[in-house]
Amino acid sequence: FNRMDHLVEHMRISYHSVHEPTCGICKKHCRSFESLREHLIGPLPKQECRNIFSTRGCRFCLSIFDSSYSVRVHQERCQLSGLNAGVLGRLANLGIRDNLDGINSRGSRGTQVVAMACKMVGGGMDGTLDVCARVCLIDQNENIIFHTYVKPTIPVTNYRYETTGIRAEYLRDAMPVRQVQAKIHEFLCNGEPMWRIRPTRGGRAKILVGHGLDHDLDRLQIDYPSLMIRDTAKYPPLMKTSKLSNSLNYDIQTGIQDPYEDCVATMRLYSRMRSQNHRAEDYPLASDPQNRNNFASWRQSELERMSPEQMLALSRSDYYCWCLDSN
Repeated sequence: FNRMDHLVEHMRISYHSVHEPTCGICKKHCRSFESLREHLIGPLPKQECRNIFSTRGCRFCLSIFDSSYSVRVHQERCQLSGLNAGVLGRLANLGIRDNLDGINSRGSRGTQVVAMACKMVGGGMDGTLDVCARVCLIDQNENIIFHTYVKPTIPVTNYRYETTGIRAEYLRDAMPVRQVQAKIHEFLCNGEPMWRIRPTRGGRAKILVGHGLDHDLDRLQIDYPSLMIRDTAKYPPLMKTSKLSNSLNYDIQTGIQDPYEDCVATMRLYSRMRSQNHRAEDYPLASDPQNRNNFASWRQSELERMSPEQMLALSRSDYYCWCLDSN
């Protein structure tokens, strides 16, 4: 900034923290991974960073390494293959898969993570009302733990076959939505009362991963605490990055859409974000109402005496980073 007061004003309203995507070369903070990708290999990249990234950067996770050899070794692990997804997805279409009770009955300790996706058919006079007709849940190893067609509570006027692959006969004897709702809700809570659910190591409730989960949960009429939901559509570093991201190297949503493939994509995105190595912050998030005035106007003179490095050290994230789930 050309003037100190401009820098101070910027630091009052901006939050740059260890949880933001950062260029491994110039240490620039970016609000999303799409912004970081544009900074490195976009139409108008920073030239110095682009030159180094072209030889020592991973095009999937955008990390910088010591040598081109290290990059090649890393990219073999970083590149996620979807070879098994199509096979398992087609197997899922053969019938109902229900391992919910079996998994919970084993009494595994600690928070587990599951991904969920639904497919909607059309209801109402014009077929535009979304009605859940198919739901799938997978575990962290991409194994199907629950998959079923759902019997709609209202008449279906548009099966949207071109994208859903669902026909009327698939839903005729399908599981009622109330039964699906009860089974999924019981599985996610895992015997823990709703008011006690917290994302702690000793908790029994499961973290739910997905894309646009608010809509799916609403269609299933399931109420689940937001602090246990990891939605790739709302997570700031991914909000400009589609789940079709080339960082996954994984094609989905082509032709008939399988909810299993949606689950795999969101689970892989979540796993990648959670595996990041970030320093944990010891103070509340900026989104905490008690922490909104982190850089209040009455602190103007105090901030003006600080160096940019000191300001940055005081700044904190305005969202919960998923890497903290692994702590």
